[in-house]
Amino acid sequence: MLFDLPDFQILYAALLARDDRYDGQAYVCVASTGVFCRLTCPARKPRAENCTFHPTVAACLEAGFRPCLRCQPVQAAAGADPVVTALLAALDRAPGRRWSEQDVVALGHDPSAVRRSFRRQFGMTFLEMARQRRLREGFQALERGGKVIAAQHEASFDSASAFRAAFARLLGCAPASLHPDRLLRATWIPTPLGDMIAVSSRSHLHLLEFIDRKGLPAELQRLQAEAREPLGIGAMPPSEQAAAELEGYFAARTDHFATPLATGGSAFARQVWQALRGIPAGETRSYSQIARQIGRPEAVRAVARANGANRIALMIPCHRVIGADGTLTGYGGGLWRKQRLIEIERSLRARPQESPAALPSTS
Repeated sequence: MLFDLPDFQILYAALLARDDRYDGQAYVCVASTGVFCRLTCPARKPRAENCTFHPTVAACLEAGFRPCLRCQPVQAAAGADPVVTALLAALDRAPGRRWSEQDVVALGHDPSAVRRSFRRQFGMTFLEMARQRRLREGFQALERGGKVIAAQHEASFDSASAFRAAFARLLGCAPASLHPDRLLRATWIPTPLGDMIAVSSRSHLHLLEFIDRKGLPAELQRLQAEAREPLGIGAMPPSEQAAAELEGYFAARTDHFATPLATGGSAFARQVWQALRGIPAGETRSYSQIARQIGRPEAVRAVARANGANRIALMIPCHRVIGADGTLTGYGGGLWRKQRLIEIERSLRARPQESPAALPSTS
């Protein structure tokens, strides 16, 4: 646990007093309303027997609670945090640096506070993010045609074996196996909610996933099995189009994606994914609603499996599916990220949209 919570009575007293000393370090989940709040929330205080306390937004979401609309605990955690802002700027200045806790201390920050802040905002620590950023530098060096040893140095890995091992954990293959002349090629797309891997052929996007998704290596292995050859590296027209459209999406300018998609999957799964693409941005549906929509009301679990098998995140918006009781449910990219995506899309509804492009048919 990142923060050892005080006992219940101390936290409940802090809730009643709106004590800001625990703001961002503890959240209250209220059983009678199904929401969670910051301890400084101005809403009427709940009875003690209805309260439980958790140290992170992610823990509250995992427990099935929705964020309070008054104190907006997720938005507060995602807002301007001077510690996070300073360290992100430092990371941008030296993306290839081998960051350590001693570096964090030298910049005047408390490592435990930094870990809490980054976990709240990004679901990972600053050091994990820095390591991910170094891998990005190495991956992009390979995309530019560099040799593995050059990519290793670009990523600031002292050991070739450590670079290969980190790469294999991420992509499920060694860096030397990636060649630029393959049918399917992978490219790296940075986003405000974490870096993504896109895999494209010359005509279609086959995969778009956050790189910290646990199932990513297995998905990439399945793609290679389908293509009957190893994965390549480098941008293709569909992945370049996807990167441009994602930039507009995360800037809350548009939610329209026209990148041609190759979804694969069974006929049933493709039917579910088409239904997902029909959910307007800023809205959500339950698994049972999707099942009824496609004329298979008894197939709720099959709909959930198809939702989890989607390998084109955001463009096939499986993050818009929630539990029947309105709670967030499992998401391969993390519930904290699912909540942020829903917030982005709600802000999209409140502003004028760029001209929509027609949705392409999937193959």
